[in-house]
Amino acid sequence: MEETVVGFIGAGNMAGSIIRGLIDAGKKPESIFVTDIDDKKLQSITAETSVNSAATQKIPSLVDVLILAVKPQVMKSVCQELMNIDTVQLVISVAAGIKITQIEEWLNSETAIVRCMPNTPALVGEGATGLFANKLVSDHQRTLAQSIMGSVGLTSWMKNEKDMDTVTALSGSGPAYFFLLMEAMQEVAQELGLKKDVAENLICQTAIGASKLIQESNDSSLILRKKVTSPGGTTERAINVFESGNIRGLVRDALIAARDRSIELSEDLSN
Repeated sequence: MEETVVGFIGAGNMAGSIIRGLIDAGKKPESIFVTDIDDKKLQSITAETSVNSAATQKIPSLVDVLILAVKPQVMKSVCQELMNIDTVQLVISVAAGIKITQIEEWLNSETAIVRCMPNTPALVGEGATGLFANKLVSDHQRTLAQSIMGSVGLTSWMKNEKDMDTVTALSGSGPAYFFLLMEAMQEVAQELGLKKDVAENLICQTAIGASKLIQESNDSSLILRKKVTSPGGTTERAINVFESGNIRGLVRDALIAARDRSIELSEDLSN
């Protein structure tokens, strides 16, 4: 990726994470350009990483890959402001809910576009990103997009764009589901007498350990759960409470609700 010049429209948290990930992977700061309407954000990221800044309208003519990292609500106006977009080899969008057809329309150009749905753990290099490419994206460009997003975590390609709404509900919103469970566990632990910091540390390390265990094991989550659930033991009793409370039904309803909301938001942005 040394010879590939990458530009960012937007200097928020996600753009900053990708920039740091690329630099950590060996990319030279001088081959990265960034712009943002917020001068403080722009000055902060350029001072920290030594990347270049440029005017929004000029960036497309300076880069090979253009990453749109702005809020969904302003994506239309940002795309319509861009000039010389035809010189860009690849456009990558990390804006939630924005369909590729919308970006194509707003850019008014036949451009290779990859739509991405990262999640907040990308901020610490442990993200999970779903990707979908339009028909103009070549194999080389797919590899390039995967390499860029892979700098902040795991990547996975979708065959159908509609699956991106499910990705949004699963990994996009997923961290909040785990935070909710951790929050509930901490509240009860404190009720049962543990100090706040002790409960936080135990819960956090338990989450990290469970995640690492399933990543490094050949066993499924089902098998791993059974391995730690001794018949008649404490874990079994707790699991039975979860199951009697219809935890699977709640999870199903929650993910479907999030998926449906993702579809709604996309439709709202197209109006």
